[in-house]
Amino acid sequence: MTVQLGINPLTWTNDDLPSLGAETSLETCLTEGRQAGFTGFELGNKFPRDASLLGPILAKHDVKLVSGWYSGELLTRSVEEEIEAVQPHLTLLRELGAKVMVFAEVTNCIHGDQDKSVYLRPKFPAEQWREYGEKLTKFARYTQSQGVQIAYHHHMGTVIETEADIDNLMKHTGPDVGLLLDTGHLTFAGADPIAVAERWAHRINHVHCKDIRRDVLADVKNRKTSFLDAVLNGVFTVPGDGCIDYSTLFTLLKNNEYQGWLVVEAEQDPAVANPLTYATLGYNNLSQLAKDAGLFN
Repeated sequence: MTVQLGINPLTWTNDDLPSLGAETSLETCLTEGRQAGFTGFELGNKFPRDASLLGPILAKHDVKLVSGWYSGELLTRSVEEEIEAVQPHLTLLRELGAKVMVFAEVTNCIHGDQDKSVYLRPKFPAEQWREYGEKLTKFARYTQSQGVQIAYHHHMGTVIETEADIDNLMKHTGPDVGLLLDTGHLTFAGADPIAVAERWAHRINHVHCKDIRRDVLADVKNRKTSFLDAVLNGVFTVPGDGCIDYSTLFTLLKNNEYQGWLVVEAEQDPAVANPLTYATLGYNNLSQLAKDAGLFN
């Protein structure tokens, strides 16, 4: 059993704040990511969304398509409307061999609003947990019938952010709905990634490895900044460069036979944190931590 190591293009260009890395080409991103050692990429805003165009580009750089973020709105849409909306994204993932889809509920989300404190995020309407769980499960069964499983991404500034939110989501959905474990977002939200992983290891089908700079997080919490300002201030970094205990987490994943991707998704200001430098550091740290846990050869 071995995992694969991928990276998100947020290291080079930021989807939520496009001015970060705006001048960086997709060619540079893919070249440097492969140079650092990664064999897969998640989608970003500079990636063509047509398999006939993107496939040859990825092949040229000898990398696979790992997954890609999808903004779900099942709190306000019907399952049928969501299925219709997801078609172009689902088709791209399926045709290029990605097995998971990063899904986040974005209804009323604020993580992209630089003027709003992330601590003013919307709360999930408690009376809708049962209905939402049924809808998401039905939607997930559909995508799985197409060969792509949902990996639900709990995210700062959204209705599903905290440990309690994740517990409710998992309890109200069926096994067709996988869990994306994001170590950075969990830590930012005040949760323990290891405790969440212990509880829901059987549902984890994707892992985002972003570390946290503890001193920056303390300052962000004290000043109650926006999510984007937290990113600009350097709250996130690559695994092994912050305070998260990846050794224990990866041992837990190994013991639960995790076989998906480990993806470095550590958005920083590329003008401050050189992308190739941090991608290389991220790969070296991640590969060593995964090897030590027996997850990676």
